[in-house]
Amino acid sequence: MPSTPTPGPDLDAAAPPRGAGWRARTATHAEEIAAGELWSPYSVRSEVAPLQAVLLSWPGEELALDGDPDEQLMLEPVDVPAIQAQAEGLQAAYESAGVRVHLFRPDTPPPPNLIFMRDLFFMTPEGAILARPAALQRAGEERFAARALTAAGVPILRTLRGRATFEGADALWLDAQTVLVGVGLRTNDEAFVELKEVLTAQGVTARAIAMPGGVQHLLGLVNFLDDDLAALHGGKAPSRLKVFLASHGIETLTVPPGDELDRGRGMNFVTLAPRKVLMPAGCPAIRDQLEGAGVEVTEVEIGEYLKAAGGVGCLTGILSRG
Repeated sequence: MPSTPTPGPDLDAAAPPRGAGWRARTATHAEEIAAGELWSPYSVRSEVAPLQAVLLSWPGEELALDGDPDEQLMLEPVDVPAIQAQAEGLQAAYESAGVRVHLFRPDTPPPPNLIFMRDLFFMTPEGAILARPAALQRAGEERFAARALTAAGVPILRTLRGRATFEGADALWLDAQTVLVGVGLRTNDEAFVELKEVLTAQGVTARAIAMPGGVQHLLGLVNFLDDDLAALHGGKAPSRLKVFLASHGIETLTVPPGDELDRGRGMNFVTLAPRKVLMPAGCPAIRDQLEGAGVEVTEVEIGEYLKAAGGVGCLTGILSRG
């Protein structure tokens, strides 16, 4: 006959003495972040609040590509010494604006697209959601991004699994309680479910935005200049997006299609503070349009990065705004 199961041990009774010096950990994770002792005090709830800290990746010899640049999702061969000089200029521009720069220098050769840090994570009030890039050429970049975030003292809240693909440039803060997630080529439905779960746990609503065909990221359609002002890609942003933003009290500045927008990536700026941006040099018409709307503009030369198919916004991992 089967024996009668023996009751399990009383865990409290079996626990060893805690010791006279034992103290309970009572602070929440969010409180520990705010204290800035266990973690860096970094959080994000806005696309336009004053920028406090960013993550950049140093461009190394991995950018001296052999073969067709298109195989690595780039437009032209990159001059490594020149792009390194531009990386220093970008860092200086941020530091001049009072932004702390965490510059990640990998100790092993990374994939060449690691320079596009914006794609590789998304910051929340309590830490980062690590991306899982959709392109096979970019698979594994998340491992380097995880190391960079850890070195910066940022907790990683979620690493995506299954068939989920997500890139950070597809997630934008609409307001302090709402994140827009572009679902399409780079970020899929499976990823949206995971992002929604992490954000909901922090009291934040995730809203899916269906991406039109041929568009890489939500950041390529809309970029916020202030709580009530955003720039829209005049050649690609669907009218429904403009209507949606208007319904939330956000005026839009439509940037007309052309070389400055498409090749110069003039809308791929980073907002330093409300109506204050850092944008690529060489886009005078877009600069005039922004300044005409009362936006203060600082330019930075990134011509070699443009050859690699990215702008200022693509290069910049946003760590903290406040």
